Amino acid sequence: MNFHITLTDQLSTEEVISLYRANDWSAAEKPEALMAALRGSHSLVTARLAGRLIGLGNAISDGHLVVYYPHFLVHPDYQGQGVGRLMMKEIQSIYAGFHQQMLTADGDAVLFYETLGFVRAGKTEPMWIYAGTDH
Repeated sequence: MNFHITLTDQLSTEEVISLYRANDWSAAEKPEALMAALRGSHSLVTARLAGRLIGLGNAISDGHLVVYYPHFLVHPDYQGQGVGRLMMKEIQSIYAGFHQQMLTADGDAVLFYETLGFVRAGKTEPMWIYAGTDH
């Protein structure tokens, strides 16, 4: 398949919500806040197949030392086909020399991110105040 991976800020609410719902992400229930968050990202990467949004990832950064990748998702029909790997490669092209690249992973995503070089952050423990129920 010929995926089109690009850094962009061009997204419709409908296509984003559809992708988040396909992945059972609770952020889909807050479309206005979700779209504002994505538009406020330091950078945003998308994957499309024949124009259809099949993947999305964003970065929040200070622009110099630290970047956090809060949302990285691929439509379930296209997982395991290299889409996420290509999206991460594209977005990391911006942050390759940064002192710290961070993300939070759970479930099957842990193994995926380990294949990309991410490791557990020392002896740290993830902590949050979270309004969702999907993790």
